[in-house]
Amino acid sequence: MNSRTASCSCGQLRIEVQGEPRGVGVCHCLACQRRTGSVFAALAGYAAPYKIIGTATEYVRVGDHGSRFTFRFCPVCGTTLFHTEEGYEQSFVSVAVGAFADPAFPPPQDSVYDCRRHCWVQLPAGIAVYDKDPP
Repeated sequence: MNSRTASCSCGQLRIEVQGEPRGVGVCHCLACQRRTGSVFAALAGYAAPYKIIGTATEYVRVGDHGSRFTFRFCPVCGTTLFHTEEGYEQSFVSVAVGAFADPAFPPPQDSVYDCRRHCWVQLPAGIAVYDKDPP
């Protein structure tokens, strides 16, 4: 099984995932815009097992539907690297696509919170678009 490693800017924090992503998506919600400092977040979901190397600082945010998400970022350089949802930590992780530093990474299949998408952001053809979270 192939593995991929995503890393923070300084290399202190890394996450190694196995296989292909279960899904790749972009989120335009205001929380993701603030968290990333960009106009959207690009995330790839992976099934466990995954391996964390280094030390992370955590930030917990409650989503629109009450789910609790724990974001992990590097305490040295500040890069947000991955997050988990409460209750699914042992089975699933979402990793920032840019942290793989791989321009050939698979494109997103889903776009959520399109109601917050900046008008100049163009999405790939064929992507599923949701005004908020999908049902």
